[in-house]
Amino acid sequence: MSRKQQLHRPGPQPGPPADDTGCSILHVDMDAFFVSVELLERPELRGRPVVVGGAGPRGVVSAASYEARKFGVHSAMPMSRARRLCPQAVVLPVSHGKYGQVSAAVFEIFRSITPLVEGLSLDEAFLDVAGAGRRLGRPAEIARMIREQVRAQQGITCSVGVASTKFVAKLASTRCKPDGLLVVPADGVEDFLHPLPVAALWGVGERTEQTLTRLGLRTVGQLARIPVTTLQRELGNAMGAHLHELSWGRDPREVVPHTPDKSIGAEETFDTDVDDPEVIRRELLRLAEKVGARLRASGNAGRTVSVKLRMANFKTITRARTLREPTDLARVIYVTACELYEGAGLERVRLRLVGVRVENLCPAGEAPRQLAFDEPERGWREAERAMDQVANRFGRGAVRPAALVERAHDGDARDGRDGRR
Repeated sequence: MSRKQQLHRPGPQPGPPADDTGCSILHVDMDAFFVSVELLERPELRGRPVVVGGAGPRGVVSAASYEARKFGVHSAMPMSRARRLCPQAVVLPVSHGKYGQVSAAVFEIFRSITPLVEGLSLDEAFLDVAGAGRRLGRPAEIARMIREQVRAQQGITCSVGVASTKFVAKLASTRCKPDGLLVVPADGVEDFLHPLPVAALWGVGERTEQTLTRLGLRTVGQLARIPVTTLQRELGNAMGAHLHELSWGRDPREVVPHTPDKSIGAEETFDTDVDDPEVIRRELLRLAEKVGARLRASGNAGRTVSVKLRMANFKTITRARTLREPTDLARVIYVTACELYEGAGLERVRLRLVGVRVENLCPAGEAPRQLAFDEPERGWREAERAMDQVANRFGRGAVRPAALVERAHDGDARDGRDGRR
């Protein structure tokens, strides 16, 4: 069994919730979220191994059903390996728009319970429900309510960990997956933590785990009982102190309702390396359209545009330019990205991946109005906003620049990796 499987192995489904006194932190995690959303439209695939991700030779698994996970398939795995492990799996393409819509609806449920919601991704969040007790009941009752509402309103399941700290709550949701609820009592944190493998601690990667194993430390309890000075000598002062505190369940971090995006970007890995500048520019246009739409949806504009260019030998370079004024227009982002690409001197170099990102964000309402490079401001801004409205109603593929119409039917790049930081 792999290290990843050991850490995420579903635990036994708990009986009646334990004492939740002082346990106001909830970690809610959707179960196999991308797969669950896809199965809403493909119910005939329930119970079968299903994998969501890029289908090309360089595709990567974005999500796997629990049936597929039994064969060792997991997210971030190359799709080629997933197919070898589970040849009978049904592979579905990624549909970001659908996931975003369901995620927004789920987060509305969270915010109807408490304003203290800290989203970690589309499918997981921390909630602090200390202020909701008088209105909605004890933390475990609120956790049950969330699970029921998510199932009833969205047709998918989630697992909820209830604890006194964020770290323990997140571990608890992991241990009760799928479709579980686990309360870790405030006075039972050590009993819960200490039998777990050291790899369960945040910050313990494979290299740190090897160091701890060399010291004879295989469980959290063993780590907790050695002097912190020993950990600091082996791992450094900061890491040693960090792991010592976590091993005793100490995590002072509060639930932060909103962390502003530092940047918004998107990138694409080609199925085969590309050295045609026109194909690269067309991909930059598609990515710029996606980033611009996300900026406008988030109410942000940004001053710095950067491109990421990864060559066939995996060497990666980035180029960036800071604009005079912030922008949320895809046209501006695209022109800048093309100039950065051309300035990098890679127009005849085979590329494996390209990416576009906008940084130095600020609320769009505070940004000066940015013209789109010698084009009438009214025309481009209204055109892009009209495209947003059509996309919101009919899907992102319903309207696109003419240069991308052919792109929608060819196979240049299918393994998208988009993100916000």
